[in-house]
Amino acid sequence: MRILVTGTAGFIGAAVSEALAARGDSVLGIDSLNDYYPASLKRDRIARVSAAEGDFAFTQVDFADRGALSAALEGEEFERIVHLGAQPGVRYSLENPHAYVESNIVGHLNLLEFARQREVGHMVYASSSSVYGGNDKVPFSVDDRVDHPYSLYAATKKADELMSETYAHLYRIPLTGLRFFTVYGPWGRPDMMPWIFTSKILKGEPIPVFNHGRMQRDFTYIDDIVSGVLACLDAPPADDGTAKPGGSVSPHTIYNIGNNQPEELMKVIGVIEQACGRKAQVEMLGMQPGDVLRTYADIDAIAHDIGFAPTTTVEQGFPAFVAWYKDYHGL
Repeated sequence: MRILVTGTAGFIGAAVSEALAARGDSVLGIDSLNDYYPASLKRDRIARVSAAEGDFAFTQVDFADRGALSAALEGEEFERIVHLGAQPGVRYSLENPHAYVESNIVGHLNLLEFARQREVGHMVYASSSSVYGGNDKVPFSVDDRVDHPYSLYAATKKADELMSETYAHLYRIPLTGLRFFTVYGPWGRPDMMPWIFTSKILKGEPIPVFNHGRMQRDFTYIDDIVSGVLACLDAPPADDGTAKPGGSVSPHTIYNIGNNQPEELMKVIGVIEQACGRKAQVEMLGMQPGDVLRTYADIDAIAHDIGFAPTTTVEQGFPAFVAWYKDYHGL
């Protein structure tokens, strides 16, 4: 298949692009290479994917720029799209809200329009566990109400789901939204906890622990995420009028994609300490605006429909990340 991957220089996007190319798909990856975090890491990911076996090409373009996107993809045909590009990060959305509207709402609309105009057979897109806000009921189910986001980032991801439902209803485009739960692993993002904590522990600097460590996260290893994304891509929702996970009777499915195993933050810090070979200096802080106390994915729907079954524990995944981090930085 010919597949368009957005955010291909990102953490998940690069891993998905490499896996698609490795299995024989033709992949065109696009990314703006913006400066939210160092573009050097993004270029290194692109170089890694380009050096691997398979048919992969890269074009730098901002998909939130409708004219630039149209020009970049003029004459290109794709059977499917994996739309992973977005402005990520809960805390940064407090500082730069316009970036989230431009990338996550305008950009998402641009991809929906492209899928409609080119009659793409299926688009898988990135949502987020952040849409659950402060829901007290756990585990979080795709059938839960998600009307009270705690951050603008979460609100834009909920907006993506709503726009996708509209396009599935109006134009019968098969769409699958994936609510990712705290993805981590080699080649991860510098703004996320695994990178920040590993960096500071190895440097002997204090790590910021919010809500005094009383937090839980459903950490999901990158290899498990990639297997789930590819399986979803291969299984477009049917336009048969039946209710899908998430409640749509149009060809639009929403899945949680997580480890189904929330972990105590202090436990994970201990795993990282052991992998780093040194104790952390811990700076206990209050709760950050926009944060939630816990995330916990109910994955029954994605397990039933596509056989998704994560296998990587935090005791395996975090040491793998630390080993990669040391190697990447020559430590």
